[in-house]
Amino acid sequence: MDTIKNYFDKDFELRYFEMDELGTASPTTILTLLEETAAEHCYSIDHSLYQLADKNIGWVLISGVMQMERYPRYKEKIVIRTWLSKYTTIKGYRENIIYDEENNIIGRARGLWIFFDINRRRPVKIFDDIIERWSCCNVASIDHDISAKIETIEDPTYLLKFKINKYDTDMIKHVNNIRYLQWAIESVPDHIIDRYYLYSIDGRFISEAHYGQGVVSMTKDCPNDSPDRSFIHSIKIEGTDKVCAEAKTVWKLL
Repeated sequence: MDTIKNYFDKDFELRYFEMDELGTASPTTILTLLEETAAEHCYSIDHSLYQLADKNIGWVLISGVMQMERYPRYKEKIVIRTWLSKYTTIKGYRENIIYDEENNIIGRARGLWIFFDINRRRPVKIFDDIIERWSCCNVASIDHDISAKIETIEDPTYLLKFKINKYDTDMIKHVNNIRYLQWAIESVPDHIIDRYYLYSIDGRFISEAHYGQGVVSMTKDCPNDSPDRSFIHSIKIEGTDKVCAEAKTVWKLL
Protein backbone atom coordinates (compact mmCIF):
# COMPACT_ATOMS: atom_id res chain seq x y z
CA MET A 1 0.00 0.00 0.00
CA ASP A 2 3.02 2.32 -0.39
CA THR A 3 1.34 3.67 -3.54
CA ILE A 4 -1.48 5.32 -1.55
CA LYS A 5 -1.45 9.11 -1.84
CA ASN A 6 -3.70 11.92 -0.65
CA TYR A 7 -4.86 9.97 2.38
CA PHE A 8 -6.17 11.08 5.77
CA ASP A 9 -5.40 9.21 9.01
CA LYS A 10 -7.55 9.20 12.14
CA ASP A 11 -6.37 7.65 15.44
CA PHE A 12 -8.77 5.96 17.85
CA GLU A 13 -8.46 4.28 21.25
CA LEU A 14 -11.30 1.82 21.79
CA ARG A 15 -13.54 2.73 24.72
CA TYR A 16 -15.57 0.65 27.16
CA PHE A 17 -19.02 1.54 25.82
CA GLU A 18 -17.94 0.49 22.32
CA MET A 19 -17.26 -3.09 23.42
CA ASP A 20 -19.36 -6.24 23.38
CA GLU A 21 -19.66 -8.48 26.46
CA LEU A 22 -16.25 -10.03 25.70
CA GLY A 23 -14.39 -6.72 25.50
CA THR A 24 -14.18 -6.69 21.70
CA ALA A 25 -15.38 -3.84 19.49
CA SER A 26 -18.74 -4.53 17.89
CA PRO A 27 -19.34 -4.29 14.12
CA THR A 28 -21.50 -1.23 14.79
CA THR A 29 -18.55 0.40 16.58
CA ILE A 30 -16.28 -0.09 13.57
CA LEU A 31 -18.92 1.26 11.18
CA THR A 32 -19.33 4.28 13.47
CA LEU A 33 -15.57 4.91 13.52
CA LEU A 34 -15.46 4.70 9.74
CA GLU A 35 -18.22 7.30 9.57
CA GLU A 36 -16.39 9.50 12.10
CA THR A 37 -13.21 9.28 10.01
CA ALA A 38 -15.11 10.43 6.92
CA ALA A 39 -16.59 13.32 8.92
CA GLU A 40 -13.13 14.32 10.15
CA HIS A 41 -11.84 14.21 6.58
CA CYS A 42 -14.60 16.66 5.63
CA TYR A 43 -13.71 18.89 8.59
CA SER A 44 -10.01 18.88 7.63
CA ILE A 45 -10.76 20.73 4.36
CA ASP A 46 -13.20 23.23 5.93
CA HIS A 47 -16.30 21.50 4.58
CA SER A 48 -17.54 19.91 7.80
CA LEU A 49 -20.88 18.14 7.78
CA TYR A 50 -22.36 21.03 9.76
CA GLN A 51 -21.00 23.61 7.32
CA LEU A 52 -22.50 21.62 4.47
CA ALA A 53 -25.81 21.28 6.35
CA ASP A 54 -25.99 25.08 6.62
CA LYS A 55 -26.12 24.99 2.82
CA ASN A 56 -28.70 22.15 2.89
CA ILE A 57 -26.10 19.73 1.54
CA GLY A 58 -24.92 16.37 2.89
CA TRP A 59 -23.24 13.10 1.96
CA VAL A 60 -25.41 9.96 1.67
CA LEU A 61 -24.01 6.43 1.53
CA ILE A 62 -25.68 4.33 -1.16
CA SER A 63 -23.55 1.17 -1.04
CA GLY A 64 -20.57 -0.20 0.81
CA VAL A 65 -18.63 -3.16 2.14
CA MET A 66 -16.65 -3.78 5.33
CA GLN A 67 -14.36 -6.76 5.88
CA MET A 68 -12.66 -7.46 9.24
CA GLU A 69 -9.85 -9.92 9.89
CA ARG A 70 -10.35 -9.26 13.59
CA TYR A 71 -12.01 -6.68 15.81
CA PRO A 72 -9.93 -4.51 18.17
CA ARG A 73 -10.24 -4.93 21.93
CA TYR A 74 -10.80 -2.53 24.81
CA LYS A 75 -8.11 0.19 25.01
CA GLU A 76 -6.48 -0.97 21.79
CA LYS A 77 -5.30 1.84 19.54
CA ILE A 78 -6.06 1.74 15.84
CA VAL A 79 -5.60 3.99 12.82
CA ILE A 80 -8.18 4.34 10.07
CA ARG A 81 -6.71 5.55 6.79
CA THR A 82 -9.16 6.95 4.25
CA TRP A 83 -8.95 8.44 0.78
CA LEU A 84 -11.07 9.02 -2.32
CA SER A 85 -10.28 6.70 -5.21
CA LYS A 86 -12.69 8.02 -7.84
CA TYR A 87 -15.22 10.78 -8.46
CA THR A 88 -18.13 11.30 -10.78
CA THR A 89 -20.05 14.58 -10.94
CA ILE A 90 -22.23 13.65 -7.95
CA LYS A 91 -20.54 10.60 -6.39
CA GLY A 92 -17.30 9.64 -4.72
CA TYR A 93 -15.74 6.29 -3.79
CA ARG A 94 -14.26 6.36 -0.29
CA GLU A 95 -11.63 3.76 0.61
CA ASN A 96 -10.59 2.74 4.13
CA ILE A 97 -7.90 0.57 5.72
CA ILE A 98 -7.82 -0.14 9.46
CA TYR A 99 -4.41 -0.68 11.08
CA ASP A 100 -3.54 -1.94 14.56
CA GLU A 101 -0.67 -0.59 16.70
CA GLU A 102 1.84 -2.86 14.94
CA ASN A 103 0.73 -1.50 11.55
CA ASN A 104 -1.02 -4.76 10.67
CA ILE A 105 -4.12 -4.45 8.51
CA ILE A 106 -7.11 -5.72 10.49
CA GLY A 107 -9.93 -4.35 8.33
CA ARG A 108 -10.90 -2.77 5.04
CA ALA A 109 -13.96 -0.90 3.81
CA ARG A 110 -15.23 0.82 0.68
CA GLY A 111 -18.25 3.05 0.20
CA LEU A 112 -20.00 4.94 -2.58
CA TRP A 113 -21.30 8.31 -1.38
CA ILE A 114 -23.65 10.75 -3.12
CA PHE A 115 -23.52 14.52 -2.64
CA PHE A 116 -27.11 15.31 -1.68
CA ASP A 117 -29.47 18.30 -1.51
CA ILE A 118 -31.28 17.78 1.81
CA ASN A 119 -34.34 19.91 1.03
CA ARG A 120 -34.88 18.77 -2.55
CA ARG A 121 -33.93 15.12 -1.75
CA ARG A 122 -31.83 14.76 -4.88
CA PRO A 123 -28.12 14.52 -5.83
CA VAL A 124 -26.18 17.69 -6.65
CA LYS A 125 -22.76 18.42 -8.17
CA ILE A 126 -19.82 17.99 -5.79
CA PHE A 127 -18.13 21.31 -5.04
CA ASP A 128 -14.99 21.82 -7.11
CA ASP A 129 -13.15 22.90 -3.95
CA ILE A 130 -13.85 19.54 -2.29
CA ILE A 131 -12.45 17.58 -5.23
CA GLU A 132 -9.43 19.87 -5.45
CA ARG A 133 -8.58 19.75 -1.72
CA TRP A 134 -9.21 16.03 -1.24
CA SER A 135 -7.82 15.06 -4.64
CA CYS A 136 -7.81 11.28 -5.11
CA CYS A 137 -5.67 8.18 -5.40
CA ASN A 138 -6.70 5.47 -7.83
CA VAL A 139 -6.06 2.59 -5.39
CA ALA A 140 -8.87 0.38 -4.06
CA SER A 141 -8.76 -0.74 -0.43
CA ILE A 142 -10.64 -3.96 -1.22
CA ASP A 143 -11.38 -5.90 -4.40
CA HIS A 144 -15.15 -5.99 -4.22
CA ASP A 145 -17.96 -4.79 -6.50
CA ILE A 146 -20.24 -2.63 -4.34
CA SER A 147 -22.65 -2.07 -7.24
CA ALA A 148 -23.64 -5.73 -7.68
CA LYS A 149 -27.30 -6.44 -6.97
CA ILE A 150 -28.25 -8.25 -3.74
CA GLU A 151 -31.31 -10.49 -3.73
CA THR A 152 -34.48 -9.16 -2.10
CA ILE A 153 -35.90 -11.64 0.43
CA GLU A 154 -39.49 -12.81 0.09
CA ASP A 155 -39.38 -15.89 2.35
CA PRO A 156 -37.13 -15.10 5.36
CA THR A 157 -35.68 -17.73 7.69
CA TYR A 158 -35.59 -15.17 10.52
CA LEU A 159 -37.56 -11.97 11.03
CA LEU A 160 -37.60 -9.08 13.51
CA LYS A 161 -39.60 -5.85 13.64
CA PHE A 162 -38.39 -2.44 14.83
CA LYS A 163 -39.94 0.98 15.40
CA ILE A 164 -37.94 3.94 14.10
CA ASN A 165 -37.13 6.32 16.95
CA LYS A 166 -35.67 9.81 16.73
CA TYR A 167 -32.19 8.57 17.67
CA ASP A 168 -32.25 6.30 14.59
CA THR A 169 -32.23 9.32 12.27
CA ASP A 170 -29.41 11.70 11.34
CA MET A 171 -28.85 15.25 10.14
CA ILE A 172 -30.02 14.28 6.63
CA LYS A 173 -33.40 13.61 8.31
CA HIS A 174 -33.57 9.92 7.51
CA VAL A 175 -32.48 6.65 9.10
CA ASN A 176 -28.70 6.47 9.37
CA ASN A 177 -27.09 3.72 7.27
CA ILE A 178 -25.46 2.17 10.35
CA ARG A 179 -28.88 1.53 11.87
CA TYR A 180 -30.00 -0.53 8.84
CA LEU A 181 -26.94 -2.75 9.16
CA GLN A 182 -27.48 -3.06 12.89
CA TRP A 183 -31.07 -4.20 12.30
CA ALA A 184 -29.81 -6.76 9.78
CA ILE A 185 -27.29 -8.16 12.29
CA GLU A 186 -29.94 -8.21 15.05
CA SER A 187 -32.03 -10.67 13.06
CA VAL A 188 -29.19 -13.22 12.90
CA PRO A 189 -29.95 -15.99 15.46
CA ASP A 190 -28.09 -16.23 18.78
CA HIS A 191 -26.45 -19.58 17.98
CA ILE A 192 -24.59 -17.84 15.13
CA ILE A 193 -23.70 -14.75 17.19
CA ASP A 194 -22.33 -16.96 19.99
CA ARG A 195 -20.04 -19.09 17.78
CA TYR A 196 -19.13 -16.83 14.85
CA TYR A 197 -17.93 -13.28 14.25
CA LEU A 198 -19.03 -10.95 11.47
CA TYR A 199 -16.29 -11.18 8.86
CA SER A 200 -17.91 -9.04 6.17
CA ILE A 201 -21.02 -7.03 5.47
CA ASP A 202 -21.96 -5.78 2.01
CA GLY A 203 -24.87 -3.33 1.90
CA ARG A 204 -27.09 -1.43 -0.53
CA PHE A 205 -29.20 1.54 0.58
CA ILE A 206 -32.20 1.82 -1.68
CA SER A 207 -34.83 4.14 -0.22
CA GLU A 208 -35.37 6.32 2.82
CA ALA A 209 -37.13 5.45 6.05
CA HIS A 210 -38.25 8.04 8.58
CA TYR A 211 -39.11 8.61 12.22
CA GLY A 212 -42.29 6.87 13.38
CA GLN A 213 -42.35 4.17 10.71
CA GLY A 214 -42.02 0.47 11.45
CA VAL A 215 -39.44 -1.67 9.68
CA VAL A 216 -39.10 -5.42 9.19
CA SER A 217 -35.63 -6.99 9.21
CA MET A 218 -35.62 -10.23 7.22
CA THR A 219 -32.73 -12.68 7.10
CA LYS A 220 -32.28 -15.81 4.99
CA ASP A 221 -29.63 -18.54 5.09
CA CYS A 222 -27.29 -18.55 2.11
CA PRO A 223 -25.86 -22.10 1.83
CA ASN A 224 -22.19 -22.61 0.95
CA ASP A 225 -19.57 -25.36 1.04
CA SER A 226 -17.24 -23.71 3.57
CA PRO A 227 -17.39 -23.70 7.39
CA ASP A 228 -18.39 -20.03 7.17
CA ARG A 229 -22.04 -19.00 7.46
CA SER A 230 -23.59 -16.57 4.99
CA PHE A 231 -26.89 -14.70 5.04
CA ILE A 232 -28.79 -12.24 2.89
CA HIS A 233 -30.85 -9.50 4.49
CA SER A 234 -33.69 -7.17 3.47
CA ILE A 235 -35.07 -4.22 5.43
CA LYS A 236 -38.60 -3.20 4.44
CA ILE A 237 -41.12 -0.65 5.67
CA GLU A 238 -43.67 -2.61 7.69
CA GLY A 239 -46.95 -3.23 5.87
CA THR A 240 -45.49 -2.38 2.46
CA ASP A 241 -43.21 -3.85 -0.21
CA LYS A 242 -40.89 -0.83 0.03
CA VAL A 243 -37.28 -2.03 0.41
CA CYS A 244 -34.98 0.35 2.28
CA ALA A 245 -31.79 -1.69 2.40
CA GLU A 246 -30.33 -5.03 1.37
CA ALA A 247 -27.17 -6.74 2.57
CA LYS A 248 -25.11 -9.90 2.55
CA THR A 249 -23.10 -10.99 5.57
CA VAL A 250 -20.39 -13.63 6.03
CA TRP A 251 -19.63 -15.04 9.48
CA LYS A 252 -16.49 -16.97 10.49
CA LEU A 253 -15.99 -19.29 13.45
CA LEU A 254 -14.50 -17.66 16.52
